[in-house]
Amino acid sequence: MVNFIKLPLIIDHMKIIHQDIKHGKVKIKVENPDDLWYLSTLIEPGDLVKGKTIRKIKADKSDARKTTIKRKPVTLNLKVEKTEFKADLLKILGIITEAPEDVPKGSHHSFNIETNSTITIVKEKWLKFQLDRLKEAASAEPPKILICIHDREEAIFALSKRKGYEYLGKLKGIVAKKAIETKTKQTFYSDIIRQIKEYEKRYKIKHIILASPAFWKEESIKQIKEPELKEKITLATCSSVDRTAINEVLKRPETQEIIKQDRIAKEIKLVEELLKEISKNGPTSYGIKETDLAANAGAVKILLITDSYIQKMREQNQYEKLDNIMKLTDKMKGEIHIINHEHEGGKELDGLGGIAAILRYKIS
Repeated sequence: MVNFIKLPLIIDHMKIIHQDIKHGKVKIKVENPDDLWYLSTLIEPGDLVKGKTIRKIKADKSDARKTTIKRKPVTLNLKVEKTEFKADLLKILGIITEAPEDVPKGSHHSFNIETNSTITIVKEKWLKFQLDRLKEAASAEPPKILICIHDREEAIFALSKRKGYEYLGKLKGIVAKKAIETKTKQTFYSDIIRQIKEYEKRYKIKHIILASPAFWKEESIKQIKEPELKEKITLATCSSVDRTAINEVLKRPETQEIIKQDRIAKEIKLVEELLKEISKNGPTSYGIKETDLAANAGAVKILLITDSYIQKMREQNQYEKLDNIMKLTDKMKGEIHIINHEHEGGKELDGLGGIAAILRYKIS
């Protein structure tokens, strides 16, 4: 019998709490670190961001000698000047436009956005590709992940879901006497691998998490002879072999990395498509100058930009030119994709100048 377990949003994506596109407002909650990367490419200089933060406040202004500084939680509106993204933290720096009376408007402040942060973003106009990325971050279905947790006596299986997991079942091994323990363990490991293969075929699994306390997972993976199956497996550690361990594994960095890698695979495919067009002298452009000409001609079909190039243009105060290319592409219903610079595809795109496009037709 299959049991369905309802859990908190363990591997959920960005939550859109409220949106009023007519007035440029979107309120979101960050659910995982990957959401911060999306936000780093969406929040631009000139945007307004509202959120709760900690601000140093002067407690007493009547007598300078008695003035003390205290840290106080406040809700502020910032006009964004720049963003900084590192690992699990997005820093938004800007000028305060709205605040409580004891916080001076026009002064500088920074928001530290992390998992579970809630902010409201206000843009003069949301471009279609920005709304598409927001939707992608909020509704992207994570890849199917088969989870197998075992020791030498028991194995349990589950299938990851958007909001938790589906419990598939368990296998029981025979607790053997010392003399025949090694043989029994090898048989049980073979049973586990056989069950993994069955679920892999039934659910068309692309990713498998094999987890255990101690070294049991390393013992069982030795039983796998097929390279294709081994490539799908990621090893993880957990503290027990029961349903609470499934919850634990879903929160593991290894699981989050698989979800991230699924998006990366799509980005690499887009860059490969661009390189293929370039190699056969197809209609393409690369570099800011060529791509600007193509965008002004309405020829851009697919625009690719690395996140590092966006940051570079912001730092050099040249973002307006890049912003214009994106707006022209968006207006002509071209696709716009922001590519992470850290993976192979992003590095190849950076090698072409950080910006390139597949065109509808060649331009002279």
